[in-house]
Amino acid sequence: KYVKARTEYLTPHTIREVHKTLRNAFNQAVKWELMTRNPVEHATLPKEEHKTRDIWTAEVLQKALEACDDDILHLAINLAFSCSLRMGELLGITWDCIDISPTSIELGQASIFVEKELQRVNREAMADLDGKDIMFKFPPTFASTHTALVLKTPKTKTSVRKVFLPKTVAEMLVQRKADIEELKDLFGDEFVDFNLVFCSSNGKPIEGQVINRAFNKLIEEKGLPKVVFHSLRHSSITYKLKLNGGDMKSVQGDSGHAQVKMVADVYSHIIDDDRRKIGSCVLLRQATPEPIQAVATESSADDKELLLKLLQNPEMAALLKSLAKTL
Repeated sequence: KYVKARTEYLTPHTIREVHKTLRNAFNQAVKWELMTRNPVEHATLPKEEHKTRDIWTAEVLQKALEACDDDILHLAINLAFSCSLRMGELLGITWDCIDISPTSIELGQASIFVEKELQRVNREAMADLDGKDIMFKFPPTFASTHTALVLKTPKTKTSVRKVFLPKTVAEMLVQRKADIEELKDLFGDEFVDFNLVFCSSNGKPIEGQVINRAFNKLIEEKGLPKVVFHSLRHSSITYKLKLNGGDMKSVQGDSGHAQVKMVADVYSHIIDDDRRKIGSCVLLRQATPEPIQAVATESSADDKELLLKLLQNPEMAALLKSLAKTL
């Protein structure tokens, strides 16, 4: 009854995280001789299963980018996909953390340095932290609000990382910077410059809900498969794993996962699918040597057809090629 009552409201992942915290606390109490044993040491925990996430294929992503006429959303989609960014990391990017000099772009060394994220936090919780992890606090829009919008240190230490930019995306950022300079001239003193890449026309930060609304609107109006914006990060990691033959360590460097195991736990099905296809081909080749040639040719033809469709879009072609080069 206890387990049933709890799992109706808490996911296995949450229960495991709570257990981890309690176990560490009680272990410390045992070390301090406040207790003789850890009461949660041998607790029975629910099994945590990683569900396959719904993501867009390269074809759908291409269609979405072609249909998107919102410049900010278009840039957000490109950055989230090419750099495997979380929403907070995306919206927390400032110009001092971007290298898009002409030389860097020409040499394929344009990059962003992920060192902070935009997040709305409870004011009381922020006071308890005494400013720890808070890098910048934005002025409140309303004096009576109980939350504050801040730039804070990322989720984990490994979230701080350098990610190389595809040339097409670097050029989009060059254009974005020029657009912001025009806004500064247009609005003058009314433009509040926080040095943000993603900002409204008056310079103020753009929150995740704004991007989510625009993303959902794009999906609804263009009849695209329904996914959440965060799925672009999963699409990115999925394609990078396929492009580099399953090198999870290099993908971890881009994604900022705390451990390679986290990448393996969530994305191993991608590599397993490819391995199963290889295994099936080997078995088929042994059983029927001649027909396998037709199967391989058909599969190859399908792959070539998809590749040709993608390469017809210069932007998508350049993006996928650049991703392959940076891995």
